[in-house]
Amino acid sequence: MKKILKKDALRKKLEELRKKGKKIAFTNGCFDILHVGHVRYLREAAKKADVLVLALNSDSSVRSIKGEKRPLVNEKERAEILTALEFVDFVIIFEELTPLKLIKYLKPDILIKGGDWPEEKVVGREEVKKWGGRVEIIPEVKGKSTTDIVEKIKQFYCPDR
Repeated sequence: MKKILKKDALRKKLEELRKKGKKIAFTNGCFDILHVGHVRYLREAAKKADVLVLALNSDSSVRSIKGEKRPLVNEKERAEILTALEFVDFVIIFEELTPLKLIKYLKPDILIKGGDWPEEKVVGREEVKKWGGRVEIIPEVKGKSTTDIVEKIKQFYCPDR
């Protein structure tokens, strides 16, 4: 099964799965350097529904959010790595700063974000609730982030800075 899809193909696939009674969960992020925090988060997210859709920020989107030196890994490679996780069913790359348009287009049953996001700041929460869906917040794994990894690398290779 192909896991990296464009939006029209993904919507069609999700409609087929809904007809079979499947619940669709949606999450998003940069996932620049895949680490244990990401893996634990996505594993828990997958437990919330039958199908997990991961919307991945494009390279240009990551640069706008994280700065010109990011991403460290390009979007195609990040997507490929994420599809290797058995609990991620589909990956879609989006260009915008937020996934709001994609959420409205795909209409997931469950919108999932990490614990570093309070529910009132989760993009798309109002829309998902309007069509009867819900928002789930998964506790973050403290001390496990791409930024933490980058800082450790800097300390190792540039201890005098």
